[in-house]
This record gives sequence, C-alpha cells and structure tokens, in this order.
Amino acid sequence: MNPRFSNPWPHPQHRVRDVIRWKLGLPPRERARRPDAPESPAPWLRLDPAAIAAPPPSGWRVVWLGHASFLLQGCGLSLLVDPLLSNHCVPLPGLRRLIPAPCALTELPRIDAVLLTHSHYDHLDLRTLRALGTDVRMLVPEGHGAWLRRKGFRDVNEVRWHESFQLALDIRVTATPAQHFTARSLADRDLAHWCGWRIDSADGSLWHAGDSGYCPGFLEIGERYGPVDFGMIPIGAYQPRRIMRPIHMNPDEAVEVFLETRCRRAVGMHWGTFRLTDEPMGEPPLLLESALLEKQIPPASFTAGVVGAVIDIPRGQAT
Repeated sequence: MNPRFSNPWPHPQHRVRDVIRWKLGLPPRERARRPDAPESPAPWLRLDPAAIAAPPPSGWRVVWLGHASFLLQGCGLSLLVDPLLSNHCVPLPGLRRLIPAPCALTELPRIDAVLLTHSHYDHLDLRTLRALGTDVRMLVPEGHGAWLRRKGFRDVNEVRWHESFQLALDIRVTATPAQHFTARSLADRDLAHWCGWRIDSADGSLWHAGDSGYCPGFLEIGERYGPVDFGMIPIGAYQPRRIMRPIHMNPDEAVEVFLETRCRRAVGMHWGTFRLTDEPMGEPPLLLESALLEKQIPPASFTAGVVGAVIDIPRGQAT
C-alpha cells in the first residue's frame, strides 16, 4: 500500500464534508473584506511569441500564464511550472477560464522541463502536458512518478523536500516545503506529496511557492536557502477562511511569506483566472496593496501581476 503524506506542522484539518457544506451554502458565505472590490478577473495581455522565442542572453525572464502557471527562461533553458492552458481546470465542464491564455500552446518555445507542484486539476493539467509531448522532462514531488508514467510520460523525476535536481550545469532545482494536500479523486488523497520549487543558477534565483497555507515551512526556507531574487507567491482562493486557511494563504499571509523567504521581488499568482472560492475576483490585489503599505514594503517589490506580461530579472540585480 502506498504511504500517505501529511504536513509536519499542527494545523486545522481540511475536510471533504466541510467543502460539501460550503458548496451547499451551509453555513452562509463570509463577507468580503473589501466590499468595493470589483468582480473583474486579472488583467491580461496577449503574449507576443517573438518575445519568448529564445531564453535571454543573461538573467531570467518570467511570464505569468495565469493561475499558478509560469514560463521561466534563463541559462539557455525554457521551463514551465504547473502549466494549464486549457479552457477548464476540472475534468467535467465547469470552472471555465475567465481570461484567455496569453498564448497558444503552439506558440510556446521548446520546453526543456516541466515542474509540477502537486496533482490537483488546477495545477496538473493532462491536456496541456500531453500537448507538450510525453518525452518532456518532468520534476515532481514524491509519489507522482508512477501515476504519470501510467499516463505515458517517460522522463519523470521525483524530488523530496529539500533535495535538489541538477537540471543543467548551471541550474539546480530544489523542492521546498508547502502546506497542502493532493488528490485527483476521493480515493487517492495524500498518496503523493506537494511542494514549491526553488531554482538557483549563475543568472539568479527564482522560487515558486506552490499551493500552500501559511506555515512554519516558509521561515525555514528563508533561513535555509537565503535571499531569492524573484518569488511567485499565491494571493487568492482564500475565502471562506474556515475552510481555506490550512491550504491557501490570503494576501496578508502572502506578504509575511515574502518577508520570511527573503524575496527581493515577487509576483502574486493563484488569483483572477478561475473562480475557485468566495472572495470577489478583484479583492486579492487590493488586500495585497494594503498589506504592503502596512509593512512599509514598496509596492513595486510585490505586484499582483498581469497575465501575459514579460518580467525581466537582470543578472546580479535585486531591483
């Protein structure tokens, strides 16, 4: 029997029956913290394929593709994290994209590796992965390898928390802790692990937090690995807090994570692409702005993000 994974820190339990009661409206929905927040999704730009045709000669290029999906280009490689370019994020009709993908799959450059944080449908999209090809190299947390190989993927590499994979001579990828869970059905909960990904290279460092509630793991990441040039931190899908707190952080917690992991710059993610939870679609950027102001952090250091926008991280520069 496969082992079940768990979070090493005490936290409230996220239970299926609580989710069912929430979906049935029992108890009533929590109020929005910002009643003035618009119901508009994330801002969006059409991505010019020429802008991503090849990795930059130095530094890194980051493009938010929506939700938790990113294109990362540097050191001669093009990487995808949690790629999801489909119109839906569940196997049945529903949870449709509220903004288009900024580019078509055919407009992406040749992808050298895919980093997956966990198996939830809004992070592991088989349609997108199969379009990339069954020979694409994958880095995944423990427990996902056998399932992906059964789906036809041939180059699947499992990485434990705090272990590293040498992706290229100049690029080391490390699995970092997160507080979450995994499941593709009611029968396979926590049979595989979850993680974030830190990328270290001569051209700079990047960190994708994965899907996570606020937890002691973030302080550990900052203390263990030191500053990171650019972070990708979730700021959405947090309401109702009585259910989402263990698995999704809100913008206030995201700012704490920004500080604890010692990010020099960051972009928000996991908001504005699909309606997953109860908060108004436009609330996360407003709460992020307030949290940064309270902590006296320059707003340009941690932005809510624009889907399709190209972010350049120059080599050796933290601003």
